Amino acid sequence: MWRESRDPYKILVSEIMLQQTQADRVTAKFNAFVKKFPDFKKLASASISDLLTMWKGLGYNRRALSLKKTAEIVMQQYKGILPKDTTSLLELPGIGLATAGDIRAFAWNIPVTVIETNIRTVFIHFFFSMRKTVHDKEILPLIEKTVDIKNPREWYFALMDYGTMLKKTLGNASRKSVHYKKQTSFKNSNRKLRADILFLLHAKKRISEKNIYSHFNDERTLKNLESLSKEGFLRKQKGTWYIV
Repeated sequence: MWRESRDPYKILVSEIMLQQTQADRVTAKFNAFVKKFPDFKKLASASISDLLTMWKGLGYNRRALSLKKTAEIVMQQYKGILPKDTTSLLELPGIGLATAGDIRAFAWNIPVTVIETNIRTVFIHFFFSMRKTVHDKEILPLIEKTVDIKNPREWYFALMDYGTMLKKTLGNASRKSVHYKKQTSFKNSNRKLRADILFLLHAKKRISEKNIYSHFNDERTLKNLESLSKEGFLRKQKGTWYIV
């Protein structure tokens, strides 16, 4: 699993998978994914169809496409080696400041400031227990002051485990964070329609636009076909849609 790995590629894959997805759902998918695509070279050359097959069940499929695009850039610009500096990492698709920090801390043991839901839980529990709302700008200086300079990787893992324990025993203190967002229902959502369109085309290989409309009977279908095409998932040829 990713915690035992020091491989920047595997750390990157795990961090992208863990965006908006719980760790227990990621574990099995991660192992299968890195077995199918063990390095940047294999992922960069993967077909969208194979990528979606391995990603199925994680949701937010654009994360998978961003991961593949990142692999392509790493192969083309960095000779297959993920860059260590924050500026270069932020230029890669799907990597924001928080993810860049996670990768640097967990792949290379660099003592950067890392914050995520379980770490928030620990600091809110101990320093802001009487508050109703807390901003990350109040938590970040405390994390920076307490990070283990010699071994930040294990320190952050310990904080995450402690945060998980606090949630199970005392409730989710991270809900006090102004950054907390309750995930919307997947049922009948546009996310579900996007996923259903992709996996219908994955199963059928090619299908006419008319038959797609007939299958879903949803006015959002055309807009989603167009957006999936712009994102690089689909193409249209003579009225027929297919996965790239």
